Amino acid sequence: MQHQQPPPADTRTRVLDAAEAIVQARGVPALTLDATARAAGVSKGGLLYHFGSKEALVEGLMARLSEFVAAQFEAAFGATPAGPAHTARALLAWEFDSDYASDARINRACAVFLLAFNHDPALLDPIRAVFDGIRARLRQDGLPPGHGQAIMAACDGLFMAHLFRMYTPDMAEKNALRQALETLL
Repeated sequence: MQHQQPPPADTRTRVLDAAEAIVQARGVPALTLDATARAAGVSKGGLLYHFGSKEALVEGLMARLSEFVAAQFEAAFGATPAGPAHTARALLAWEFDSDYASDARINRACAVFLLAFNHDPALLDPIRAVFDGIRARLRQDGLPPGHGQAIMAACDGLFMAHLFRMYTPDMAEKNALRQALETLL
């Protein structure tokens, strides 16, 4: 029985993967079209066929990140039993059941956030739209004013602490924080 190799990633995906890896490993200043083309194993012309400029490349990264974040939240929402405070409970599950330390995709997403903000904060608009949608759902969650927003702000704060490598709460701290936030439900 012969094992078949999985098909190689399409060029666009390879370029996006390479750009994320460069920013994650070497920082925002290291991202150039030449470096990305080399890392993706394509010619600069091949890269420019898919992304006509560095800004277009960053836009592509943000579009992919936004799709990833939306899918991650929808998966948490779908796995959370329906009922009162459904969106807030899904946010808690999404945040507290994630393992940032071992999830390479989340860590690469952090790099894209920093890249987009550094390049042009307006490039964050696709991800802002995702979070605006979550906030709109929170307003329909049936919680007292401010409760859902407090849960979202705490979850965002934990993500930002990871993004900027400010601190990593241990399991006891995370459990205590989750319990405190659950009192808002």
